[in-house]
Amino acid sequence: MSSSLLTNSTAMTALQTLRTTSAALSTTQNRISTGMRVATASDNAAYWSIATSMRADNAALSAVSDSLGLSAATVDTEYTALTSVLGSDGNSGLTKLQSLLVEAKTAGIDRSKIQSEVTQIQADMKNTASSATFNGVNWLSTTTATPATFDLVSSYSRVGSTPTTASITLTMSNYSLYTSSQGGFLDTATSGVSVDNMDISSLTDSTTDMATLDTYISAVTAAINSVSSAAADLGAVKNRISNNTEFVKTLMDSVTRGIGQLVDADMNAESTRLSALQTQQQLGIQALSIANNNSQSILSLFR
Repeated sequence: MSSSLLTNSTAMTALQTLRTTSAALSTTQNRISTGMRVATASDNAAYWSIATSMRADNAALSAVSDSLGLSAATVDTEYTALTSVLGSDGNSGLTKLQSLLVEAKTAGIDRSKIQSEVTQIQADMKNTASSATFNGVNWLSTTTATPATFDLVSSYSRVGSTPTTASITLTMSNYSLYTSSQGGFLDTATSGVSVDNMDISSLTDSTTDMATLDTYISAVTAAINSVSSAAADLGAVKNRISNNTEFVKTLMDSVTRGIGQLVDADMNAESTRLSALQTQQQLGIQALSIANNNSQSILSLFR
């Protein structure tokens, strides 16, 4: 092979190899420093696009998780108030009111004294319902400003480019104990009397008054059934929200793992590649040095 001072083919080949090795080394170093093999669209446009969409989905799922947390707190507040009004321990609420009315049927008993306790229970139940407010929301004591239904965001999904958000829809009339129009479980009046305003202090042992007491007991029993049904429904909603919360968290973990499989670098492989490329770079520099030195040997021919 002829030697030329103008064209050093060996040096050109060594330089091209060194450039290729340096570029690969730079790519590997970037992957190690970022932990990603697809950090930008130029690394792999398809994978980068998919990963970006999946990250957006994860952000939406995170918002759903936050919303479920808020919904769980709201439902728990209303459920706690309902069970308090129900008074499952028999010492308060509707169950205590029912027992007092039954006791009031005893001949010769002082019903005015029983009424004093009844009045306290009525006030306590109303106060409990009014206090069942979370984040400005109250389902037990409603006004005309209260919406007829309430939606609790429960899930998010995306098929292609179409996102879908699912909700748990609750009807407020199913939980209202008191309303501004007196249409709740406890303030709906029959013949002018409701659980909220019934008064037995003036009743006697007469047949007519005993029948009135029976009517009051029936009204309280019906209220117990209605409140129990409402509490059972909210209990089921509580379980649904809890299950959805766990599912959303698991789904977010799955999406995160999927993104990692698309764009994360295999650090074991990159570490091995880094060592190999550093060696190749050193050898490339040495080869280029040798190729350049070959041109210097031509000078000896002219000495």
